Amino acid sequence: MENSIFLGGGGENYATQQFLNLKYANRHGLIAGATGTGKTVTLQILAEGFSKAGVPVFMADVKGDLSGLAMPGSTAFKLHDAFTSRAEKIGFGDYSYDSFPVTFWDLFGEQGHPVRATVSEMGPLLISRLLELSEAQEGILNIAFRLADEEALPLLDLKDLQALLVWLGENRKDLSLRYGNISVQSVGAIQRRLMVLENQGASDFFGEPALELGDLMRLDGSGRGMVNILAADKLMSSPRLYATFLLWLLSELFEELPEVGDPDKPKLVFFFDEAHLLFEDAPKALVDKVEQVARLIRSKGVGVYFITQNPADVPEDILGQLGNRVQHALRAFTARDRKNLKLAAETYRDNPRFSTEDAIREVGVGEAVTSTLLKKGIPSVVERTLIRPPSSKLGPITKADRQAIVEASDLRSKYETTLDRKSAYEILQNRAAQAAAEAEALEEREEEMAMAEREYASARRYSGARVGRSTSKRVRRGSSQSFGTQMRKMVVKELTGTTGRRLVRGLLGGLFKGR
Repeated sequence: MENSIFLGGGGENYATQQFLNLKYANRHGLIAGATGTGKTVTLQILAEGFSKAGVPVFMADVKGDLSGLAMPGSTAFKLHDAFTSRAEKIGFGDYSYDSFPVTFWDLFGEQGHPVRATVSEMGPLLISRLLELSEAQEGILNIAFRLADEEALPLLDLKDLQALLVWLGENRKDLSLRYGNISVQSVGAIQRRLMVLENQGASDFFGEPALELGDLMRLDGSGRGMVNILAADKLMSSPRLYATFLLWLLSELFEELPEVGDPDKPKLVFFFDEAHLLFEDAPKALVDKVEQVARLIRSKGVGVYFITQNPADVPEDILGQLGNRVQHALRAFTARDRKNLKLAAETYRDNPRFSTEDAIREVGVGEAVTSTLLKKGIPSVVERTLIRPPSSKLGPITKADRQAIVEASDLRSKYETTLDRKSAYEILQNRAAQAAAEAEALEEREEEMAMAEREYASARRYSGARVGRSTSKRVRRGSSQSFGTQMRKMVVKELTGTTGRRLVRGLLGGLFKGR
């Protein structure tokens, strides 16, 4: 079938070929089943099919098995005869071994190109989820992000966020008037969670150069889609970091990619393995966000496929949007298991040839109950399908082969070196250093003024304007004057006084009287 991916054979004797129509591949999907029933092989053959059709793929490799996509299968492999026999049984006439273009990624930078995102890109909602913050603590984190925008403080890595929280705590009295109460205890709790996250190696994830979405949507020289494999075996020891990263990536795709309507084939297919980790203990706001993204991202040409053990792990609002389904065996050992099995069977379009519930319980390894979207998006009748064998190597490749692929990648020079440009940490450090220098200078000026006052008070410094008159000195100067000078001053004084006035009147009266 043209413009489709071959899944396997169904119907009587598995002779009816089953396909996934590329036009409806962006309507999302589900791969479910108990451990050991063949989910990984189904994931592998879907990645092969999309790559061959020119559709890039992103997937997390939880167990390390998916790295085999980079190498062709081998006739010396122990399952070679079983694979060729199955291919013949389901009418897979052109079955052959082949390798596919692969780019390896790793949040820790050990088994692939480093994957990084800035703290600002991650946002307060996802970081709160990652740190398992309370409502009050999440509120303080939102204040921190708001202040970062207002104060032009870029949040790139963890030390930027840690420095901003310190500044927030130091200025909490002034900020509380505008933003509400900022508790020192809550700030301290966030800092402790960040320290734990840092100890888990997340400091390698936050920073630059940040991942560019275009690097996930490349084609090789022959037009085949790039298979992007995220090494997740170590990452699974931090399940919240794993789930938060994939949700961030999904959100970035939703926000950054343009609308394309209903293309003939997806622009990118995103496989979300261990999907239950995304919804486990997730707040309603986060589940609503995922539901919104799943509903709208198909118009961006992105198909999202959730891989989990039980369909009940996915919320109903999201499960109802997954049109393409591959259901491997479910085990019903408890009453709850039986209930979940029945609910899973009820989501399929019935096939009169068999009971869907019985089929889900009975299908063997490498077999599944499948239903895909047909013309006009109508679900096909459920079918028991024998999944086709993979063309690439089944199982992981060697470390040497992986390293050779990483070193040969043209993305190596772009992502290997960490950038540490000026951001909130450096800006706040400079502000603190400048404030400290100003405070020190002010303290020195105040100390000098205080010293001058003390010296003046203790008469250690004087000036001509401030020295008082000295009687003893004036007496000494007076004793050095001549006797005649002193007598002259006394006569003048007497003449200008009362006695002098009487003498003058007597003399003048005598003169006029004589005339």
